[in-house]
Amino acid sequence: MTTPMSGGQAAVAALEAEDVSHVFGLIGSATMEMFDALYDSPIKMIGVHDERTGTHMADGFARASGRAGVVLAGQNGPGATNLITGLSQAKAAFSPVVSIAGMLAQGHIYRDAFQEVDQQALFTPVTKKTWTAPSADRVPELFREAFRTALSPRQGPVQLNLPRDVLAAQADFTPLQKPIGYRNQSVPAAQAADIIAAAKMLSSAHQPVIIAGGGIKNTRGHEAAIALAEALNCPIVTSPGHGDAIPFGHPLNAGQMGPRGNAVASRLVKEADVILALGTRLGFNATFYTYDNINRDAKIIQVELEPTAIGRFFPVAMGIWADAPTCARQLLDAVSQLADRAKADAWTRDFQAKRQAFLTKRDADAIMTNPMQPSGLFKTLREVLPHNAAITMDAGTLCLQATDALNYWSPGSLFTPLDFGLVGFSMACGMGVKCAQPGRPVVSLMGDGGFGMTVSELSTAVDHGINTVTVVMNNKCWGAEKAYQRDFFNGRYIGADVSSPPFDKLAELYGAAGFKADKLHEVGPAIEAALACGKPAVVDVAVDPSALYSFRRDSFKHRGG
Repeated sequence: MTTPMSGGQAAVAALEAEDVSHVFGLIGSATMEMFDALYDSPIKMIGVHDERTGTHMADGFARASGRAGVVLAGQNGPGATNLITGLSQAKAAFSPVVSIAGMLAQGHIYRDAFQEVDQQALFTPVTKKTWTAPSADRVPELFREAFRTALSPRQGPVQLNLPRDVLAAQADFTPLQKPIGYRNQSVPAAQAADIIAAAKMLSSAHQPVIIAGGGIKNTRGHEAAIALAEALNCPIVTSPGHGDAIPFGHPLNAGQMGPRGNAVASRLVKEADVILALGTRLGFNATFYTYDNINRDAKIIQVELEPTAIGRFFPVAMGIWADAPTCARQLLDAVSQLADRAKADAWTRDFQAKRQAFLTKRDADAIMTNPMQPSGLFKTLREVLPHNAAITMDAGTLCLQATDALNYWSPGSLFTPLDFGLVGFSMACGMGVKCAQPGRPVVSLMGDGGFGMTVSELSTAVDHGINTVTVVMNNKCWGAEKAYQRDFFNGRYIGADVSSPPFDKLAELYGAAGFKADKLHEVGPAIEAALACGKPAVVDVAVDPSALYSFRRDSFKHRGG
């Protein structure tokens, strides 16, 4: 039996068949049939103020829920082009975002029509795949393909363009099926011979280390990684942006490694004789692609779900194409059966002593005076943030410092721009996380510049009761760039300073709650009040504008300094 529907109605029916709960979008005339169908749908439509931030919300929702996040740009042309930044971000994070955009009618293509842009070409470089629906009857098929592609390893964003005439056209449709039956239900495991060889390599190491990356974090595979580390009695470091892959309190967790990580974790990777890279590309943020950040003489065992990532940046002693937690469990079984094993106990004891000394010194060295210094702010945040909080970050110097300065007590609690280095991401991402996990406190850290980019979404949060807390670390400048101008360009400041209204008062004008912390002792009470207020909240924190730090010193070696 068939049912007549418009292409727009079929699109919403396809979303319902995928059990989509939220659509983040901005209404537009190109997709009116689809929005009209959403009126009668159980799907919650979150109307946003900008398609870019709507994509960040879908990204945060996807990462927090493990399901696809959906964003709908109602207008072709500018509505579609606004998606590009968010989709580029999602691609860098391997986040399964299904992006939908209206498109001009097919009869108007190549005629310089109103708001015409080649959307098929535009989205292809920033997605796993892009489709343009040719007819109404094929809409459900392409939605199935879009979700399947986004959710298949490696996950990532996809784009579906829906021409106006396709959405308006009528067709007869059979009942849409749930995705069971055409989705992958398993992940690849390592070959038995490779597991035996890798287990022997690990067991013979005196200074082994495990690097847990996105392949552990995104699969919530920490238990498998921890069990293997415990069997080997070896430390685990996490790749940058994935500091929550292993619970902070575990005694084998060293924190984030690499040029933006902490000194203890970074030293482990520089001195290890065997490195098990578990679900990590050993990419830019982790290594800057140099042996300055990884031991040239170490034997590297790289486990990756994406075969082209294996050995891409560093030669490996063994490359294993497999799901990271599955491989970790296989290695645990093999290691447990080996009778002749070297002991890494001295290496691990030394690491644990250095780790404890580092954490103690981090607290002791925090500057608790005013004007407010980043170290004092981060110490206060460590004390006041709930252990079950989800924390989102922007890029920028303060957030980059904060990423390894906070404690992540449970996996799936840190959401950052990762390798895309995006400013203006955090609050919108946090709103998506909150929609996916409404019972969880969500705290978003941003600089004043990034918050100014996206402040209009406060009304979205108020309208839909998305009660996150945004902490604006307000240093009245673009901090990273101003630090580079100070350190490498003789203090020739241009375009570096930012003026803003009082963000606490601005939040109140939007109908949210606003709090101000000019002194360090005011930060903790302000954040606690914001978490308890029952509304979207902004905490405007005054950070010393002169507390600047140059992260990318490698980029300016040619200038000295």
